[in-house]
Amino acid sequence: MTVTRLMPSREAADLVGLVREVARREFAPHVAEAEEAERFPREAFRTLGGLGVLGLPYPEEYGGGGQPYEVYLQVLEEIGAVWASVGVGVSVHVLSCHALAVHGTEEQRRRWLPDLLGGDLLGAYCLSEPHAGSDPAAMTTRARRDGDHYVIDGVKSWITHGGQADFYTVMARTGEDRSHGVSCFLVPADTPGLSADRPERKMGLTGSHTTMLRFDGVRVPVDQRIGAEGQGLPIALSALDSGRLGIAAVATGLAQGALDTAVDYARQRTAFGKPVIEHQGLAFLLADMAAAVETARAATLRAARLRDHGLPYSAEASIAKLVATDNAMRVTTDAVQVLGGYGYTRDFPVERYLREAKVMQIFEGTNQIQRLVIGRHLARGTAGSTVAVAD
Repeated sequence: MTVTRLMPSREAADLVGLVREVARREFAPHVAEAEEAERFPREAFRTLGGLGVLGLPYPEEYGGGGQPYEVYLQVLEEIGAVWASVGVGVSVHVLSCHALAVHGTEEQRRRWLPDLLGGDLLGAYCLSEPHAGSDPAAMTTRARRDGDHYVIDGVKSWITHGGQADFYTVMARTGEDRSHGVSCFLVPADTPGLSADRPERKMGLTGSHTTMLRFDGVRVPVDQRIGAEGQGLPIALSALDSGRLGIAAVATGLAQGALDTAVDYARQRTAFGKPVIEHQGLAFLLADMAAAVETARAATLRAARLRDHGLPYSAEASIAKLVATDNAMRVTTDAVQVLGGYGYTRDFPVERYLREAKVMQIFEGTNQIQRLVIGRHLARGTAGSTVAVAD
């Protein structure tokens, strides 16, 4: 199914086309093997870094691509349609740069951001803990001030790129107040006392390494704290709004990939003397899948456009993440059904798409949390229809 994209510029259209071509030509032949071997796709990130994708939505003056989120998310969707592990990885890297780019001082941004956005380095985001997932204010990892350093002790869990990243954006407790007792730090991966456990044995996204990360007396200079002491939780939560859009885009791409595979199969497979796509029962199923993909894309891009115009978009980001990931789960499940017995085998990619879609309903805030966020916005009257003039 051809995706019709309305891009804000010829440059943006060319960029999306280039990434689509690279993903299909250079990534697609290696996906199944890499995922089965649980091999981290660092070379794919180097390729995308060379294209400027790893810093795409950040300002050019700091080494970024200077593209609006509307463009960045459509690039991310094209990657997700071919290799979800890499799409999620790009989203996590961009998320890991958010705190520095938005809340760092001008000196911090000029000192570190060009290297982080340049394409050679890969980042990770450390918020969750074994007993503090959906409730990040319950974190126990601590950063104790010691002269001109902080000393960090504790454990972070479910860290995408754990053991593979070159730097970590870390939230750690510096005070007892639940909401104002957390601070944000930029921690290079080679800092003494920082170590990663072996990757989790996951159901899907097996090429994306997810680990526990351990901090044992990790010393971080005070100038690597981002924002004021105690500002970490608001920084973390603001970053998650953007991160949820990244996951929504990857989920939309994943669903598009599943739909394309199902449609191609249904056109070629015959039953009762004609292609199975011409049988109403299957055609209706495919039509519902297509509607689900387009709905996810529309919700994601609407939130992105609000963000690009500096308008509130937190509720819309949660809606996009909820709709896109729930729809991806439904579309990938139906794709397996379209392929029948073949869909249940590893000879076709749809069983992998199904396994990959499941986790997207869980990370970057479970979909139950997204419903909670949306409900709170409704209760405050901060979700719903607004009128604004685009510049």
